[in-house]
Amino acid sequence: MLPSSTVVQMPSPPSGCASAAASSTSHSSGLVLGVCCDQLMPQHSHPHPVHRNVPVPATSEKERHKERQLLATKWPPPCFIVLASLLEILVFVCVGQVPPEDSVLIYRPDLRLQLWRFLSYALLHASWLHLGFNVLTQLLFGLPLELVHGSARTAVIYMAGVLAGSLGTSVVDSEVYLVGASGGVYALLAAQVASVLLNLEQMRHGILQLMAVIVFVFCDLGYALYSRELEELQARPTVSYIAHMTGALAGLSVGLLLLRQLDGGLRPRLLRWLALGVWSAFSVFGIAFNLINTVTAQLLAEQEGEVLKQHLLHDLGMG
Repeated sequence: MLPSSTVVQMPSPPSGCASAAASSTSHSSGLVLGVCCDQLMPQHSHPHPVHRNVPVPATSEKERHKERQLLATKWPPPCFIVLASLLEILVFVCVGQVPPEDSVLIYRPDLRLQLWRFLSYALLHASWLHLGFNVLTQLLFGLPLELVHGSARTAVIYMAGVLAGSLGTSVVDSEVYLVGASGGVYALLAAQVASVLLNLEQMRHGILQLMAVIVFVFCDLGYALYSRELEELQARPTVSYIAHMTGALAGLSVGLLLLRQLDGGLRPRLLRWLALGVWSAFSVFGIAFNLINTVTAQLLAEQEGEVLKQHLLHDLGMG
């Protein structure tokens, strides 16, 4: 295509050929007119011609559908992780760094019948470092999870991790008083792993997210070893690693069961049943263990009280 500033000049015919000159002149006029009309047509900035009525590929339709689904999940905006973090900070400011043992929120093995303690202990923290670590971690890993999968699923996973932390501690460390949201935090970490496993092909940086979780867990293990050394030098509250492990187990199993698949497909039936079976077996065992221990402790207390009563009456000469 000639640029707009190009001028086309035709060579003049020889003088001895009048008819040929006339014919050449007519052809020349036609050529010049064609060039001028071409110069008058609007010029397009892009070099490729525009094709109309081209059918849209099916892949682009799927991508638009995925984008619409992702935009739909962003409204309402993520609120659970932010509200949970603000509530934990507020409770810490009101209660103080060292929560009292008679607090109505702390988990105590001798008060297992007060069922709210299996969840409310997550609102208490032992220090500013403990609080800041948990809040920062759940914001860093929980907000992206909530943006993609919604607040309801994230809340269920978080609370399942908190419940699993208290149930696991009550089974393994039955004399421990428990505070902190580490069970819920590790549930969010494990749910990130579940999300990557379910949507690896649809995620741009799935491997990086998985590596970030692994690096964080190794850093936490390093801090655990460091804190054990400090515990021998000064009195510090111990870390409940059972709550971390059981919270992660709950996050992985519930995450595989509830989290969305971005391609719109159905997860394998075996995977769903396996996740449901792991979470159900753990929960049933933990609840049954606590019920049996509570009833047994009450019976022993009643028997011990009756024995003490008989000894007292005998000493008073009234037996």
